[in-house]
Amino acid sequence: QVQLLQSGGGLVQAGGSLSLPCVASGDTISRYILRWYRQAPGKDREVVAESHWNTQVVFADSARGRFTISRDNSKNTMYLQMNNLKPEDTAVYYCNSADLWGQGTQVVVSP
Repeated sequence: QVQLLQSGGGLVQAGGSLSLPCVASGDTISRYILRWYRQAPGKDREVVAESHWNTQVVFADSARGRFTISRDNSKNTMYLQMNNLKPEDTAVYYCNSADLWGQGTQVVVSP
């Protein structure tokens, strides 16, 4: 059974950085489109970034220039590197591949 297992997250001050890993077990990620979503309190879930096998795109305007999506196919792991974090980045972050979802990880950015 394929699973996406998240770790990382936590509390960070504004201006800080966090890296969120997501490990796929049971299958290889190299051929899949991978995405990071986030859901802030009281808001809909939004796509933050997407990774194809040869390109990476950050969709969220507020995250562009600060967030980077990447993958390490040899480790079956995708990452979301978040720099210069802002309080408005506070949300639960989810990794996704097709109909598979990670369990979510909370990120809280204090002013």
